[in-house]
Amino acid sequence: MKQTYRTLVVALAVYTPCTAFATNGYQLIGVGAYQKSLGGAVTANPGSAMTAVTNPAGMARIGNRADFSMEAFMPEREAGFSATGGDTAESAVDIYGVPAIGWTAPVSEQNRDVYFGGGMYGTSGMGVDYAPTLMMAAHPDNGLPVYWDGYSNISFWQMAPTLAWNQNERLSLGVSLNIDYQSVAFRQRATQDTTSDGMGDTTVSNFDLGRSTSSFGFGLSLGMMYDLTESIDLGFAYKSRQEFSDLEYQLAQGDITDQSGNPLPAGTYKLDLDYPQQASLGIAYQATPALTVSADLKWIDWSDTMDKLAVEGPGVTVPMDPGWDDQTVYAVGLAYAVNNQLNLRAGYNYAKSPFGSEKVSSNLLLPAVVEHHYTIGGDYRFNQHWELAAHYMYAPEETFTAPDDDPIAPGAEIKLGETSFGLNVGYRF
Repeated sequence: MKQTYRTLVVALAVYTPCTAFATNGYQLIGVGAYQKSLGGAVTANPGSAMTAVTNPAGMARIGNRADFSMEAFMPEREAGFSATGGDTAESAVDIYGVPAIGWTAPVSEQNRDVYFGGGMYGTSGMGVDYAPTLMMAAHPDNGLPVYWDGYSNISFWQMAPTLAWNQNERLSLGVSLNIDYQSVAFRQRATQDTTSDGMGDTTVSNFDLGRSTSSFGFGLSLGMMYDLTESIDLGFAYKSRQEFSDLEYQLAQGDITDQSGNPLPAGTYKLDLDYPQQASLGIAYQATPALTVSADLKWIDWSDTMDKLAVEGPGVTVPMDPGWDDQTVYAVGLAYAVNNQLNLRAGYNYAKSPFGSEKVSSNLLLPAVVEHHYTIGGDYRFNQHWELAAHYMYAPEETFTAPDDDPIAPGAEIKLGETSFGLNVGYRF
């Protein structure tokens, strides 16, 4: 029994992935106030220069403009261990700033059917900061109380220089080069209370990649928009897998421990973390001169990048294996023009969590469990050049619980709820 207890402790600490993401997996449902306010249903209804990262063809449809966006993204996350006599950990980090900037304009006065633009976009990224928390109460068979703490900080940026053109009066095409940057730091450990003072003092296991490292990645996005009728627009977009160089960490001996809690050697450790390919179909219907209804269907290939993950070191492999499945995203948006200056919008976005309760123990710090997103927003045009847009998003809290017979973390819980608020300043040339 004592050995089983120790194995459970080490498995909890070592084989729990150490990053925290949210929304559609770890991808935001939209970039900027316009996209968020429509619930991400923008493949056939672009509206802002953020379309470079969702449908490049939209850059030829929105006119000459620049957009400057800032979003306050506010998740609430918990990891609970009551089933093993422990407590609940609440993340101390509860707000993240997500900036974005983009523009588009014709390549020349003589050729106003060909547009060039792009920008820098924060499309995902998050983190957690859990203080030492009782993970497992003392076991009757000489088991000692175990405490757990964890930290992560992830940033993902995407540049998207884009060329888009109107092939004819109905068809627009676009292509963007994705230049990606990600920065990742995370750390967690489990400690035992050997002095019975209510604090962990002896390290049982460690997984310390706390010194932030970064890598660059590349990919392509293709887009198309087609006017089926005067009131119905269709859109299609495809983004390739974003291939990153390995994240490299220079670790000391014992920064990572093995399954038995033994320190692994010092050296260079690498994590291969790419961004998944995805495709979307969209439709926009102008029901009346003032009301437009848009809808999107999107596929995200998480199983290709987030099913199996491992940190590779000098002669050793430490598996993380979050076991994510692909996601199908459904989005719908309503836009209503009150007058020539004021536009109101609302949206809904749904995607089933990329993992189920059977994978909770592998995703204690990957709480990507929110599924429903409700959004509102609008914009006000001050004159022919300047406009201000805003959005508010609410994703109700979801709770996933590991099975009682889970071999790693029986009965463990993860919780996630989200809100966000953003502003966008738009300028029309």
